[in-house]
Amino acid sequence: MTDPIIYGAVLLLFYRNEGTEVLLLKRAGTGYADGQWSVVAGRMDGGEEVKGAAIREAKEEAGVVIDPSGVEVVGVMHRRNGSSEWVDFYLKVHAWEGEIMNCEPHKCEDLRWFNIHELPVNTIPYVAESVRRDHSSMWFVSEGWE
Repeated sequence: MTDPIIYGAVLLLFYRNEGTEVLLLKRAGTGYADGQWSVVAGRMDGGEEVKGAAIREAKEEAGVVIDPSGVEVVGVMHRRNGSSEWVDFYLKVHAWEGEIMNCEPHKCEDLRWFNIHELPVNTIPYVAESVRRDHSSMWFVSEGWE
């Protein structure tokens, strides 16, 4: 077997203004959910710990540096997407260094802050649900298994 049975991904939740705004990016040119809004995210490359993967993705996509103490796993989603199966780790970013910017314009059409109660209608549904969750305790959700 050459392909993994379950893929892993990290999704970063950057909030500001006392948690009322979230950073979203508009996907483009990736072949998955292009034209839809999501959060800074990416597939785990293998051989890397969850926080390490999140820190790498934050630097690659948004140009910011995160210390491991500045990010916290707040939720896990076991998600079915067509014929693939994913375990998504949601990480709340408490602190970062640097100015957030679009470092991957070939994969990201736009990057901006939105009120968590006024997300664009074309936000990926499971991402929108996760953004609005209570992150005061760890949560787990199964998605796409109906």
